[in-house]
Amino acid sequence: MTVVRDLSSAGAAASKGRMPALFVSHGSPMFAVQPGLVGPQLHALGQALPRPRAVLVLSPHWITRDAIGVGAAPQPATIHDFGGFPDELYRLHYPAPGDPALARQVVGLLSAAGLPVTLDETQGLDHGVWVPLRHLYPQADVPVVPVSMPAWLAPDTARRLGQLLAPLADEGVLIVGSGSLTHNLREVFGQMGQNPPVAPYVTEFAGWIRERLRQGDVEAIVDYRRRAPAAARAHPTEEHFLALPFVLGAAEPRDGVEVLDGGVTDGFLSMDAYLVGGRCQTGSASAQAR
Repeated sequence: MTVVRDLSSAGAAASKGRMPALFVSHGSPMFAVQPGLVGPQLHALGQALPRPRAVLVLSPHWITRDAIGVGAAPQPATIHDFGGFPDELYRLHYPAPGDPALARQVVGLLSAAGLPVTLDETQGLDHGVWVPLRHLYPQADVPVVPVSMPAWLAPDTARRLGQLLAPLADEGVLIVGSGSLTHNLREVFGQMGQNPPVAPYVTEFAGWIRERLRQGDVEAIVDYRRRAPAAARAHPTEEHFLALPFVLGAAEPRDGVEVLDGGVTDGFLSMDAYLVGGRCQTGSASAQAR
């Protein structure tokens, strides 16, 4: 892990009972069986963090038109919401329990703020949820509550959504935003099977995000569309980026940020993850980001 903000108070949140928040790039569904660089780091992180009461995950693979959906299934199904992949992926299941009580609590927080929200007692776990959790908590023994991404969400409203849910971290809930630091699937599919080199703009965009995190400049990240290099190329559509401002609303970068360096897969998909709101040394090499 690369420490991008090393404060004396870093890590205090987790030690005092407040959970940090986590942004994770879930990449291709093949991440479930090809852990790459970041999979082992997520596994180590899951062992190092205090055991959460539950994990709440915002995913771009559950998009709702108007109201925010909150999954309340006692035993959510594993959704294989992808096609054309090896059979082994469709045989995988992530049998984590749900947490209907937490789901109702989430609905209460959001409805009190005037947001449209509905409880969904049948929603399962899409691959944006279960694929990264398979590395973080491979025993599937931590309850999971999925949250949908409404079609009207934008970076500023994603941050606000995270802020509204932030009090749950004081109750031991690990808030996760699952997306992708870069997500240009046209370029990925255009060179599928050709083992392309890492596109320079991907490295540049990821470096810009790391520097903004180092500075604690959340406003710049929220306004990334205007300020970040190659923003429109890194994200032709925004849904996979919105998990990041969501997490930056749920936790304070000034309390500490760690980068889990995931490298780049398929030439165009940055797999970086960020632990925000406290540091948690897991035994992997750490260095001050430059």
